[in-house]
Amino acid sequence: MRHILIVEDDAGLREGIALALGREVYTFTQCGTIQEAERLLLEEEPDLVLLDINLPDGSGYELLKRIKRDTECPVIILTANDLELDEVRGLTLGADDYITKPFSLMVLRARIEKAFRTKKGSRRTSYRFGALFFDFADMRFLKGEKEIILSRTEQKLLQLLVENEGTVLTREKLTDHIWDGSEYVERNALSVAVGRLRGKLEESGTDPEYLHTVYGHGYVWKRR
Repeated sequence: MRHILIVEDDAGLREGIALALGREVYTFTQCGTIQEAERLLLEEEPDLVLLDINLPDGSGYELLKRIKRDTECPVIILTANDLELDEVRGLTLGADDYITKPFSLMVLRARIEKAFRTKKGSRRTSYRFGALFFDFADMRFLKGEKEIILSRTEQKLLQLLVENEGTVLTREKLTDHIWDGSEYVERNALSVAVGRLRGKLEESGTDPEYLHTVYGHGYVWKRR
């Protein structure tokens, strides 16, 4: 079931949207500030954000920029700002749609489904796991603000693992994908690549583990 984050300081409107859209169709998290929204974005990774622009602790435009910088999550702006320049600014910053208040719930439902169809038609290229952020299109890999330097082999290994999050991938499948079925791969090449990748992602004993060894089978990328 798709999960929607509603960022709106009017609690009544938030609840009304959730009720009208239907909890049998979507799940919802609601919040009224940018600070709360930033925490929930990291913890829950919603499938879509409904975002008000006028929030008590800042501008929704700034949150929009951060969402679009770090994720591929669709964002629909819901706002009382009905000036053409406001709409242009929102769309220029990456909003997937811009709806002014008051609005029709039927129209909102249709716009949400359109955003999901558009997202489904494009391949995901960026991922966030806690402090880790990976953008395979731009080859940008971060832990917090620190850049992680990965070799091409490590990038291919990491991408296949995170694209198949929760699925155990055999050593054979990983080896064939990374080295394109080459017959001249050393037997321990995959173990070495996994060890180096794990060392770069888990520098200290306190870092969360995402890359797990499944002995006798292969490797899996998953959250504990």
